Amino acid sequence: MTRTELLVLLQQEVKGLSTYLVTDDYNNAIDDALRETEWSLPVTVNFKEYWLKQRSKRHLFFYLYSESAHKFKYKQLNLQHRFDHYKILIETMDTGFKEALTERPDLFAGVNMCHLFGTKVDAGFSYQDQTGKDTTYRTDQLVDFGPKADD
Repeated sequence: MTRTELLVLLQQEVKGLSTYLVTDDYNNAIDDALRETEWSLPVTVNFKEYWLKQRSKRHLFFYLYSESAHKFKYKQLNLQHRFDHYKILIETMDTGFKEALTERPDLFAGVNMCHLFGTKVDAGFSYQDQTGKDTTYRTDQLVDFGPKADD
């Protein structure tokens, strides 16, 4: 997905709200999402496409939220409801993003899952099968450790 494709998709998905947003808002939201995830465009993995779109929408909602912050309740006009709805929407989206970060750190970091954990080093003791003779310190004995770069 390229920037242009993401921009068009965001404009389609926020529909009625597009009257309150300009092209710069969409571009800023995409840039904020890229900074937040530390990814770059274009992205080709469905997981990254989904979360880049979600985080961009979240930033668009935040722009609308902060713009609505000056609204207030006057007599029976409940203008703060718009503000409250954006707040709830943003909190829900942030919670989903935090859960995804916890559940799939490998996809956000762009590394193999085995590289997210420590290294295992064998004890290095070696014995002959039949005699039990200690062969630990022979030069042909190598310590096995992992994960290796090709794992």
